[in-house]
Amino acid sequence: MAGLGVLALAAAGALAGLTPGVSSASSHREAPLIAGDPRADNTDVYAFTSPDKPDTVTLIANWIPFEEPNGGPNFYAFADDARYNIKIDADGDGRADTTYTWTFSNHYRDDANQFLYNTGVVNNLDDPTLNFRQTYTLTETHADGSTKTLLKDAIAAPSNTGQASMPNYASLRKQATRDLPGGGQTLAGQADDPFFLDLRVFDLLYGGNLKESGHDTLSGYNVNTIAIQVPKKDLALKGDPTRNPVVGVWSSTDRKGANVVDKGGEGKGDAAFHQVSRLGNPLINEVVVPIKYKDAFNALSPEKDATVTPVVDKVKDPMVPQLIQSIYGIPAPATPRNDLVEIFLNGICKACGPIQADLNSQQLNADVNKAKFLPGEELRLNMAVPPSPSPNRLGVLANDLAGFPNGRRLTDDVVDIELLALEGAAQTGKIVPALAAGDGVNANDHAFGKTFPYVALPNTAAVNQATSDNPGGSVAAGFGGLSLHRVPIAGTAALAGGVLLTGAAVIALRRRRSA
Repeated sequence: MAGLGVLALAAAGALAGLTPGVSSASSHREAPLIAGDPRADNTDVYAFTSPDKPDTVTLIANWIPFEEPNGGPNFYAFADDARYNIKIDADGDGRADTTYTWTFSNHYRDDANQFLYNTGVVNNLDDPTLNFRQTYTLTETHADGSTKTLLKDAIAAPSNTGQASMPNYASLRKQATRDLPGGGQTLAGQADDPFFLDLRVFDLLYGGNLKESGHDTLSGYNVNTIAIQVPKKDLALKGDPTRNPVVGVWSSTDRKGANVVDKGGEGKGDAAFHQVSRLGNPLINEVVVPIKYKDAFNALSPEKDATVTPVVDKVKDPMVPQLIQSIYGIPAPATPRNDLVEIFLNGICKACGPIQADLNSQQLNADVNKAKFLPGEELRLNMAVPPSPSPNRLGVLANDLAGFPNGRRLTDDVVDIELLALEGAAQTGKIVPALAAGDGVNANDHAFGKTFPYVALPNTAAVNQATSDNPGGSVAAGFGGLSLHRVPIAGTAALAGGVLLTGAAVIALRRRRSA
């Protein structure tokens, strides 16, 4: 395994060792090498049973962090030389059994005499006043390599350039939402950033005294969203979600390698696509993977994860609890953290690790060949768990089994869940009193929709002028004033504890959006 890990890192490092040329390079804000290409930057992935259509699953992936709404005149487009993927692993071998891929093309009505994104009011996606448009092709690829085109020349929703230009953006987004053959629908376009947290975690963990909290750093910003809703049978192993309800999900971005140069400055004439960005569970690459291996991790697929010893070692002995201990004096949980290995690499099942509960490992699927199962970092979802009528932001931690880490809903507070899990709440059944309030941001600045695509409409006000109710509230008195919350560790409650730990390895502090 260690030998394979060396080879995997070497292969990924060969790509990561390439430095950007004039117009290339891959990027991920949490990885040093590729921090300059936001259009390839996966920010978040969500996977959940659709609350209004429980026979379907909704998958959402976001790109381009920190989109300031008034970023004209070009605003925010998907890259036209990249592939945007959402991948599903139904049998647990770390390889995609189903891959949905979006590729985009740019179209200008007049680029010789105009500089504007739109030249007048846009009421329809076909209006001549929409000077710049993007269309996309959506394909579905199966494990045997067979590919089917689901949509061709579909129009993406534009960036929202403002109330005067696009007085009814909701109508434009509705026009851009397309039905899929065989059932389902998809949307590509701009949306309010659904992730909520206080990024001042990077200022010595909220200022060294936990008082820098309660402000949604991402309030007012937008992202580029790709969402797809499909019948569960389209994702399940052998098309049977009853026997095989668990799937693993991640997103990735592929870039062509033609415009990269090696460290010596020599050009590499490589027109093939290479994976340059990857995201499953939130915060893994940010706060679990050491800096040295971040770029390589972005280039790997999940079947290689367990072979990369330096990364697995940091799952077993994560850095964040040590930092919390050094800054706040809260003792780090004992290692090795096999609970975190279970959550992030195996999925939660009684035979997978120390968490004695069956929740979301592909090994629970009746038709899985367990001998071919490979540990890999994926966002795992048990599609048999019905949507909760009253979702709890703490997900499984609060006995809401339809939430993170069993998939991830838009309303799940992954920062608080993971921060507490990092501190061993899954092992003790107790929330650390000093961290009970988390980062003080408990909800998004805009309400989510009740129907597909669920994400809120994009913001139009300048971020430096925008105001927000901040429904998550503020914790002016710090975190220590809240009472201890007990999480039972028995039967179904054991899942809650396990969930806790879901965030553990990934300290919920952060996101694919640092500068």
